[in-house]
Amino acid sequence: MKFLRKILDGVEPAFKDGGKLSLLYPLYEAVDSFLYTTDDKTSTGSHIRDSLDLKRMMTMVIVALLPCIFMAFYNTGRQANLAIASDGVNVLDTWRVGVLETIGCEFDPGSFLDNILHGAAYFLPVYVVCMAVGGICEVTFSFIRKHEINEGFLVTGMLFPLTLPPTIPLWQVGLGIAFGVVIGKEVFGGTGKNFLNPALTARAFLYFSHAPDITGDRVWTAADGFSGATPLGVLASAPVETVTNIAESINVTWMQAFLGSTQGSMGETSTLACLLGAALLIRTRIGSWQIMAGVVAGAFALSTLLWMAGSETNALFQLGPHWHLVIGGFAFGTVFMATDPVSAAMTSVGKWLYGILIGLMTILIRVINPAYPEGIMLAILFGNVMAPLIDYYVIQANVKRRKARYAA
Repeated sequence: MKFLRKILDGVEPAFKDGGKLSLLYPLYEAVDSFLYTTDDKTSTGSHIRDSLDLKRMMTMVIVALLPCIFMAFYNTGRQANLAIASDGVNVLDTWRVGVLETIGCEFDPGSFLDNILHGAAYFLPVYVVCMAVGGICEVTFSFIRKHEINEGFLVTGMLFPLTLPPTIPLWQVGLGIAFGVVIGKEVFGGTGKNFLNPALTARAFLYFSHAPDITGDRVWTAADGFSGATPLGVLASAPVETVTNIAESINVTWMQAFLGSTQGSMGETSTLACLLGAALLIRTRIGSWQIMAGVVAGAFALSTLLWMAGSETNALFQLGPHWHLVIGGFAFGTVFMATDPVSAAMTSVGKWLYGILIGLMTILIRVINPAYPEGIMLAILFGNVMAPLIDYYVIQANVKRRKARYAA
């Protein structure tokens, strides 16, 4: 390692201002900071909080995402293998068939390894395209603005693929992440200055611009000709009189929904995986437990009221509050999206209000408007827009209260 450090120190002058390769300094700095900690340190204790810097923070978020990444591999492959075994349909792409058959995968839904390998054949290309296109956008703006390449994109580049269905065309993955990075973040100044979550901005762009490839019944299972809606999609289109038992209507038990054995976006189906990530984020104080608790409280309260009220025309009114917490992308959005430290509320009271607002909006969109049965994505983006206003009024209330206290 000393030899590598010597090489980096030797070429550094060429990348500094005035050097022959000064334009490429962001690339040099990215490699150096990836391998070693920064040499820049404060000389006094006035600014020291702890040893957590941006790189370590982003690394911990990636570690917290590992259970969801595992489910993106396993459940994607399992759902496809079950469809293939039951209906005799073919997988979507012949090149994937060749790769899987070469390594001995026979599409056995009972085989743990076959499920993992089949799921990897769909998730990894999406992830590679996302990182390549998004990385190019990130590096291009670092060259233009002459600043460091921020580690924040590592998290964005992982979150976005986890919110997509396995059948998403790869060119749409590149288009979506480019929109999210450029329009959702870089036009506002880059990492730390964006008021919208870049990964959700990318997904929302695809959701409204290429809806057939990100919604509907045929996008969730990587098997040609197989139709299988998500639990929320089933209830959104189901006649009320046919829904007598939720588990029977959606053909999924509550425990299956909790564990993640359902149709849905690749990394969003498992509430258990999200809870494992939440435990790590809360323990390391990277994710705000107040925001998570606020989202759950808001969603639970409104879903309980609507469930008690009932409806003669909308089957989603019959979905109890305990179901809302485990189906769709609710858990994933609550843990990893709503808690984004840049686009979320900053004040202590504001975090509670921000979380409750997202929870209320999620259920309102899910139940009242069945055209958007998911809800959490739009609710978080709405919360991002309202976060600065929430913090402003919380601060003003504190100022007013202190003025009244010390008026004398």
